[in-house]
Amino acid sequence: MFEIKLQETRVYREAKEEGRQEGLKQALEEIREKGLQQGIQEGIQQGLQEGLQEGIQQGRELAKLELIPRCLAYGISIEEVARLLHLTIEEVEQVRLTTEQESSTST
Repeated sequence: MFEIKLQETRVYREAKEEGRQEGLKQALEEIREKGLQQGIQEGIQQGLQEGLQEGIQQGRELAKLELIPRCLAYGISIEEVARLLHLTIEEVEQVRLTTEQESSTST
């Protein structure tokens, strides 16, 4: 008498919609998790790169400061040392004074 197809029932439609919603929810969670992991990896890489660049720059600055007393010991003028090492005369003078104070304290 009454022929109702499974697809026409309210229970089937509700179950189908619930399954669709659950599938979307799960897919969004997976996408979010993958995006989060990718963001973390990119952040780590960027941090490492920036840290490396900063370390290299600090090493270059330290090398310049260590060269100042040597250059001055060879008789190169403060102005010339500043020009050669791309420093200000004040920076060279400060290192010279510090080096002289350390030398007089250690003797």
